[in-house]
Amino acid sequence: MGAKGQMLAKQFETKAQEATSAIERLSEADWTKVTTAEKWPVGVVAHHIAIAHEVLAGVVKTLADGQPGPSIPVDALHQMNAKHAQDFAGCTKAETVALLRKNAAAAASILRGIDDAGFDRSGTVLIGMPPMSAGQLAGGLLCGHVDEHLGSIRATVGG
Repeated sequence: MGAKGQMLAKQFETKAQEATSAIERLSEADWTKVTTAEKWPVGVVAHHIAIAHEVLAGVVKTLADGQPGPSIPVDALHQMNAKHAQDFAGCTKAETVALLRKNAAAAASILRGIDDAGFDRSGTVLIGMPPMSAGQLAGGLLCGHVDEHLGSIRATVGG
């Protein structure tokens, strides 16, 4: 474990805990409101956040290990997200909160397991976007993903 991994894990854990706490406070009525940004029910957006924790941390690890990035076309990412929204349209708050906790812990563990040099390795994550270092992905995209979607939830429910 390096200092960067510890710092990034703590930063991520703060964001993940903020999201989990906010999601725990949602009412049943809030859970079904449709967000303006994603056009999904709030519960689906919350589940999307939970799923992405471990997925994005896995991509960070892939880059940190010197492997090529997934090089996913942006359109394919949008299709995967739309399929996720369909597949988990009926997700419950209890299962989503449990998944948030489980995947946040797994993601933080992944970050803590990367040595400092690993965070400097880069790869292409999305086709058409510049290569990102594992550190940029961890500090920007992993935490930014939580901020983006939690912001959408808050805008929808007024919180």
